[in-house]
Amino acid sequence: MRLARFRLGDSPVALGRVDLSGTGDTIVDLTEAVGGETSLRAMLPQLDEHRAAILASSGNRYPLSEVILEAPVDDPQKYLGIGMNYREHAEEARQAGIPIPDNQMWFNKQVSCINRPYGAIVKPDISDALDYEVELGVVIGRTCKNVAVEDARSVIAGYLVTNDVSVRDWLQKRSPTFTLGKSFDTHGPIGPWLTTDDEIPDPLQLRMRLTVNGDVRQDWRTDDMIYDIYEQIAYLSQVFTLLPGDILATGTPAGIGAPTGNFLRVGDVVRAEIEGLGAIENRVVQES
Repeated sequence: MRLARFRLGDSPVALGRVDLSGTGDTIVDLTEAVGGETSLRAMLPQLDEHRAAILASSGNRYPLSEVILEAPVDDPQKYLGIGMNYREHAEEARQAGIPIPDNQMWFNKQVSCINRPYGAIVKPDISDALDYEVELGVVIGRTCKNVAVEDARSVIAGYLVTNDVSVRDWLQKRSPTFTLGKSFDTHGPIGPWLTTDDEIPDPLQLRMRLTVNGDVRQDWRTDDMIYDIYEQIAYLSQVFTLLPGDILATGTPAGIGAPTGNFLRVGDVVRAEIEGLGAIENRVVQES
């Protein structure tokens, strides 16, 4: 299943099932099927219970091109990212002056940074070092603690595309942690929808790609992770309880702007896509 939050014009947000046909992609309103729930995070613990109703739903159907897609999970309790988790990226980060960690290196993205899949990315006036990072986003589906690596896939609800937008000078120079440089408003576009785990045969064999104004900047595969997504879940869950809707950004491949200074500028259009999950696209705008 592909589950989204959407609205028509100024209408209230609803949950929807995305049906991709190749000729006329549509979204089905699931309001009746899920009892009026509008938070995907709140519905995740009952996803299996609702599955049959979601698949059978005959609610209002709209062309996907006519709706506004919201962030699939707009209210997570945690949004975490792992740094330098692709081999080539770790080396380019080192060249940019970022030390390579000996263990999994996690940081927090404040949840207020979450943005729509096609929302504008605001370039802050206080920086000219706005960077991009395509990443596989993992969404936790059930409350869990001390998860074994071999059991980790069972706690995953699904996947989405993330762009871990970063303000590099605030990331490396203005704070002793990554949190500030990773958490500017609008710097967490995610989506375009949640693709449930059963739709993806192997999340460690997906091609990921990012372009800026059509120019390819990143083009890699998820099998190059240093710590795979199951190791990440096992590591984090030793520390704290993972909750339904928590988002894990699992690392970015080589090709970021920092090593060359090729940062994002106002007017740039950034497109991040992952095989089987779709694409998000965001225009960079000036802070008002």
